[in-house]
Amino acid sequence: MTDKVVILVTASSQSEARRIAQQLVENRLAACVSIVPRVESVYRWQGKIVQDEESQLFIKSKYELFAKIKEAVAQLHSYQNPEIICLAINAGSEEYLRWIEESVEPEPGRGEQSQNPGEHDGG
Repeated sequence: MTDKVVILVTASSQSEARRIAQQLVENRLAACVSIVPRVESVYRWQGKIVQDEESQLFIKSKYELFAKIKEAVAQLHSYQNPEIICLAINAGSEEYLRWIEESVEPEPGRGEQSQNPGEHDGG
């Protein structure tokens, strides 16, 4: 078991998804946010079955940052009740998990890690 997580969030549009992703990465709350445009969601909302086209965000981070991520998403999101689901990463590539650790908010008293730009190719 690791302390790393994937947080799922749906957004009303690709531009909203990009705005959320940009803020989370800029603020070192997420190492990476992958966006899948145009997913189709079918759900019940206010007593009706709704079918919408949305964008899906896959946010890679650490569990200890989940509360801050949840708060940031709620502030940036257009939905009254946005999907914000946190899933544990039980195992993964040691190099990738270390990259997540080095890419998010440093622990108190620990300086920001420098990273060779060629060490990681993406989320």
